[in-house]
Amino acid sequence: MKEIKHFINGQYVGSASGRLFDNVNPANGQVIARIHEAGEAEVDAAVKAARAALKGPWGRMSVAERTEILHRVAAGITARFDEFLEAECQDTGKPKSLASHIDIPRGAANFSVFADQVKNVPTEAFEMATPDGSGALNYGVRRPKGVIGVISPWNLPLLLMTWKVGPALACGNTVVVKPSEETPTTTALLGEVMNAAGVPAGVYNVVHGFGGDSAGAFLTAHPDVDGITFTGETGTGETIMRAAAKGVRQVSLELGGKNAGIVFADADLDKAIEGTLRSAFANCGQVCLGTERVYVQRPIFDEFVARLKAGAEALVIGEPNDPKANFGPLVSHKHREKVLSYYQKAQDEGATIVTGGGVPDMPQHLAGGAWVQPTIWTGLSDDSPVVTEEIFGPCCHIRPFDTEEEAVELANSLPYGLASAIWTENASRAHRVAGQIEAGIVWVNSWFLRDLRTAFGGAKQSGIGREGGVHSLEFYTELKNVCVKL
Repeated sequence: MKEIKHFINGQYVGSASGRLFDNVNPANGQVIARIHEAGEAEVDAAVKAARAALKGPWGRMSVAERTEILHRVAAGITARFDEFLEAECQDTGKPKSLASHIDIPRGAANFSVFADQVKNVPTEAFEMATPDGSGALNYGVRRPKGVIGVISPWNLPLLLMTWKVGPALACGNTVVVKPSEETPTTTALLGEVMNAAGVPAGVYNVVHGFGGDSAGAFLTAHPDVDGITFTGETGTGETIMRAAAKGVRQVSLELGGKNAGIVFADADLDKAIEGTLRSAFANCGQVCLGTERVYVQRPIFDEFVARLKAGAEALVIGEPNDPKANFGPLVSHKHREKVLSYYQKAQDEGATIVTGGGVPDMPQHLAGGAWVQPTIWTGLSDDSPVVTEEIFGPCCHIRPFDTEEEAVELANSLPYGLASAIWTENASRAHRVAGQIEAGIVWVNSWFLRDLRTAFGGAKQSGIGREGGVHSLEFYTELKNVCVKL
């Protein structure tokens, strides 16, 4: 059976302990590979390789040389598009129709976009007077932060991993990546592309394993890791912050959310339905920016619920290779247990189950997969765990509201603040409400529309820091001031 090994100092290596665990295809429940689990020895070797690479050819390259290599990395992913697509869909179970348009293209673009970005970023310079009249010049210089620990999630494995690795390498850092134990394949495969593109050994390293008492904990606690970037649930982010506090190391965290959509009575209902169908059910609801709370102004509430129900029931459930499928499985049976526990809570609390609420009947060859139905509820209280806690599944609760002020209050009522979507044809209202929403990104009459030059991150318990465009430089570089007496 295929084995997925660590990628350390330009080579694929197994675990000294011999510990391996299963890589399972969530569409059918079959084991498709065995994954090597890193111990402290493998993590230490990866960090040492990354540290050494900072002093080698990589550290001596000009920005132009470094970014040329990163463009080759992007081209290398594109050249092996079908191979990356197959690996991503085998790990996640998502339809190829989705991954071929989002995951793989964005995975490649993250290298080229940030390569171009760092070539065009100014610093600052100030002339100042001195007592002797000769003056002085102060100017800023950006330098790499050092070794970056990258812990990436399982919902968009290649895309969200390269969203961190792309700017980290563009800024001259080296990385040690710990991908999710559920979806390691494309992160490991990228090592081949790195070697082919001429990335020096030790610049890009990968270790596999779990969180606590495994690769994740060993990486975040390692004293030679200079910064840690993580996407995942808030509780894990808190654990990483505690680990990073030793040594006063910087973190960039994109954490949990319970994102709200607000649909005003003057919205273009066709747009709002299409957008909310995607924000609630795309990637089987496993999108950190997805909508799990939908607030609809009362005059259009019944129509909105009926049309969203029809749209959810029209989704085509199927395996990755089915060209008609636009709805795949959850990433694992463990995650399905979590999602189904909320489906049960909603039922126990007396929710109106508009559609779904269970497990679909699947053909025999897919019966072992982690499938759930797209689900819509109404009628729950505002303090229900189904309404207040992140489920990360294909579901949403719809509640009516009457006034703009009420909608804003409801949207801001939770300790999360990652994203929100507003649907209205009133431009003044759009700007007014967007400014009041406590979230890192607010869409108006759209969803998942991203310009990679803009700031991205969460408010409140949804994260710390901003990445994207020049904002990534704030985390991936150190800005020093040079003062020259003239």
